[in-house]
Amino acid sequence: MLAAFAAPNYAANPACPPTPEQPTPEMLQSAMRNASDHGYLWRIGKDGRTSYLYGTIHIGKPEWIFPGPKVAEALRATDTMALEFDMLDPAMQENMKKALAGLHSNPLPEALTKRLRQAAKSLCIPYDALAKSPPEMQVALLSMIASRWEGLDPSYAVDAFLAAMGHRSQKNMVSLETPESQLQLLMMKTPQETAAFVEGSLEELENSRARKVLKRLSDAWAHADYADLEHYEDWCDCLKTEIERQIMKRLLDERNPAMAEHIDALHMSGKQVFAAVGSMHMFGPVGLPALLEKRGYKVERVDFKGVQAGSEKPAGSGK
Repeated sequence: MLAAFAAPNYAANPACPPTPEQPTPEMLQSAMRNASDHGYLWRIGKDGRTSYLYGTIHIGKPEWIFPGPKVAEALRATDTMALEFDMLDPAMQENMKKALAGLHSNPLPEALTKRLRQAAKSLCIPYDALAKSPPEMQVALLSMIASRWEGLDPSYAVDAFLAAMGHRSQKNMVSLETPESQLQLLMMKTPQETAAFVEGSLEELENSRARKVLKRLSDAWAHADYADLEHYEDWCDCLKTEIERQIMKRLLDERNPAMAEHIDALHMSGKQVFAAVGSMHMFGPVGLPALLEKRGYKVERVDFKGVQAGSEKPAGSGK
């Protein structure tokens, strides 16, 4: 979702977060040859057909954009790719523009607006480039941009590269959600809730906690560390207040049943589905693997260990 907001160019200033490196063709070829498996993959089976659930990450590094052997194998074995929403679909792009234009923005106290301006300045972002967006989106984007200090960047979101791969291999492309529904998730219902959300997010940004959490999340994803993400709530320090708990419930728990139902419908229609959504949707009693198991699927976690990079052909031809 945040990929819809392009960050302005940075000045060559050592006080600014480093800009993402633009990989050369040689770098891309090397990354493809040496691709390793990252993230979280489950095989799900029902009625004699196999589909897959894949936990992605919405920020990344250039070397993560190509699937490793096991993920590539799952891609080749499926005919349908289901994403949170497919940003390469022209209809989805148009819906995103309309949704952004129609968003209602709660007013923000001037003191918090000043802090947002200062946060943008510290990241070398002209605040005018953000000002037309609701405050919730402003602070969310700034948190993502701050992750550049950790070598991460939203321009290398794994989901976007999977979408490109799916289109190139002519898979049936499906969006599990709409741009409107995703944008509304970040919008608080009252000015008081907006102020509380922005203030809490600014504190995380100002004390570098936000980027440290993203760094740990990305490290866990890179190493397919299921145990660390399973215990996210124990170390994220992100559920201290009622509004934080409400937001987490809205962003994860309340979305998962509808996505599970959509994936189930695709599979039961005869499709073999590669469903790729943010990794946080995969864990816990209301994670997608657990919900689909309750729907009668045999759910197996795919082990990446013992598979050497380059031992499988790259994905790209569909089923």
